Amino acid sequence: MRNMMRTSNPVMRRMETVSAEAGTLTMTTQGSVNKTLILFLLVLLTATVTWKMAFSGNPAFVSLMWIGVIGGFITALVGIFANKTIHIVAPIYALFEGLFLGGISAVFEGMYHGIVIQAVGITFAIFAAMLIMYKLKILKASPAFTKMLFIATGGIALYYLVVIIASFTGADWSVMAMPRGWGIAIQLFIIGIASLNFILDFNFIEQGAATGLPKRMEWYGAFGLMVTLIWLYLEILRLLAILNRR
Repeated sequence: MRNMMRTSNPVMRRMETVSAEAGTLTMTTQGSVNKTLILFLLVLLTATVTWKMAFSGNPAFVSLMWIGVIGGFITALVGIFANKTIHIVAPIYALFEGLFLGGISAVFEGMYHGIVIQAVGITFAIFAAMLIMYKLKILKASPAFTKMLFIATGGIALYYLVVIIASFTGADWSVMAMPRGWGIAIQLFIIGIASLNFILDFNFIEQGAATGLPKRMEWYGAFGLMVTLIWLYLEILRLLAILNRR
């Protein structure tokens, strides 16, 4: 059972250490779905603010974007390790991420008209496809699959860390700076890995409900799905920008 419930998503991995608590309600799959919808609505709420500010010419949206980036990063770390307060941390995380997503989406939309609606559509199409393949057992969270995805996800995280460090020296090692062909290939690989993370996340939520994790872990399930969903959307947005680049 433990191998079945492993995942490369750090939020979901943290859930592995939590067991059911006596005298408490237990986690359900529907509960995680409901809480995911709540977090999604919170993201939309603050994303609308920075989106409108950007298109109205208010430069303050840039500051709010940075607040979203920093706040989202901090609350993500807190959420991973502070599961007893996840019902508070997860909504705050969603609000911060919304500030960033609204602003960055407006920036890309200003450069390439129609790119945001395309990115949103593709993101949810992939989400639906992964859910269907999981339900039909076309893709399974086997130990080998999980290990492969964990290594790949870790490699991508390391790559982004190197890109950030290099940027401090003035170097740009991001896919946006690469030759178009290489950038597309690498971006497609990253999107593929991000998409496959849904399989492990679905599996963990299902297994968490089956094994009776505490009710608050529904927020962890929702939190983990939002982390993957936001990651996938940003990667698709970047890919479409590369494809539109001339």
